[in-house]
Amino acid sequence: MDTILVVEDEQDIADLVTLSLEEVGVTVEHCLSGEAALDKLATQHYDLVLLDVMLPGMSGLDVCRQLREQKPEQVILMVTSRDSEIDRVLGLELGADDYMTKPFSVRELQARVRSQLRRVHLLSKISQQQLEKQTPEQYLTLGALQIDNISHSAKLNGKSVELTSTEFDLLFYLASHPDQVFSREQLLSSVWGYHHSGYEHTVNSHINRLRNKVERNATKPEIVQTVWGVGYKLSRQGVAA
Repeated sequence: MDTILVVEDEQDIADLVTLSLEEVGVTVEHCLSGEAALDKLATQHYDLVLLDVMLPGMSGLDVCRQLREQKPEQVILMVTSRDSEIDRVLGLELGADDYMTKPFSVRELQARVRSQLRRVHLLSKISQQQLEKQTPEQYLTLGALQIDNISHSAKLNGKSVELTSTEFDLLFYLASHPDQVFSREQLLSSVWGYHHSGYEHTVNSHINRLRNKVERNATKPEIVQTVWGVGYKLSRQGVAA
């Protein structure tokens, strides 16, 4: 059974979130502070961390930053207030996989959590199948870009590229369709697994983070390119060896 850690200092909200998530068959643990969350995460595995930004003491942003350094593969869904755009931007830039804004409906919460857990399950399933088969299909090579879908790792020009789980999924998806242009809405659907409008900034932030890791000059991208008015693509020429 999937286990989710809810980091929320308001007990009534935490209780509502817990009940809502238990309805979809997951185990929920709760803590009231960022410090307590990091203590739990140091010794226990959670499939998803639902992290509120506004916490007493250590903020959710600080927790996200530290957790991303310690556990790059951890899936983080950040919760911010509707009028706090700067927190949403910072959360994504610090490594959150996605965000939700308060107030949110129970159905949206359940749908967004399900979509993140589906990604976790799919990655685990693919990795297990490929480990059992031990076939070359585990690798995707495109010019100087090499992607190993078992170890969830990537190399560019022979050098390792340190990626979060979602950054890897985004890179792998784009590299699997070189020179094909995808809108932000299409990437939300294919990589994040949902169609909610108003969350396109999630894609923008992850594209920016990916560029900072794979481009020689992130302000003049050659690999992950913008097609103005349409979306993004991974350029086959940009990764040519």
